Amino acid sequence: MGDALRRRIQQDRFESPLQEAILNLLIAADSVRDVFDRACAEFGITTSQYNVLRILRGVHPEGHPRGEISRRMVERAPDVTRLIDRLEKQGLVMRDRTERDRRLSLSRITPAGLELLERMGPRMREAHEQIAGRISEGDRIELSRICEGIYDELVTGANSSTPNREGLWKSAGDTSVGDQAVNSGVLPSGRSIR
Repeated sequence: MGDALRRRIQQDRFESPLQEAILNLLIAADSVRDVFDRACAEFGITTSQYNVLRILRGVHPEGHPRGEISRRMVERAPDVTRLIDRLEKQGLVMRDRTERDRRLSLSRITPAGLELLERMGPRMREAHEQIAGRISEGDRIELSRICEGIYDELVTGANSSTPNREGLWKSAGDTSVGDQAVNSGVLPSGRSIR
């Protein structure tokens, strides 16, 4: 593969093409996260808080209980309650009880939260363009397909001892396009991964 990874971690050899690909994926994810972390910091929030606000804007004027917010987050947060607490203190989110079940608390985005997302829009589009400028349209589609193959397989339980989010189990013998690519060294597009 390329020399960028070798320069970045100052390592010349890798155990396998898979190890090299995974390291590239981790470093790329960290680089993308850094772009968005800096953009969000300009507005005094974290990327996780931004994600919560986007989730709540998607159902505005309704809200979501904490568990539903947690399920929809891009990156799993260990304590969604504290995330929501901080957003509530900033006046960006409000919580109230449902009429059907007084024990259930719903979080809703406030007008201030909607206004913040509106102000953040141009900066977040700029962050997207900063990343988009590095890869072609075709590669974006291929990257998205590859990434979905990776995380969908992991989330749905790539081995028989791991349940997926729906509580279903996947047989350890099941293979995916990603497995086949790693085994053959060729992606469905015909590109070699070795």
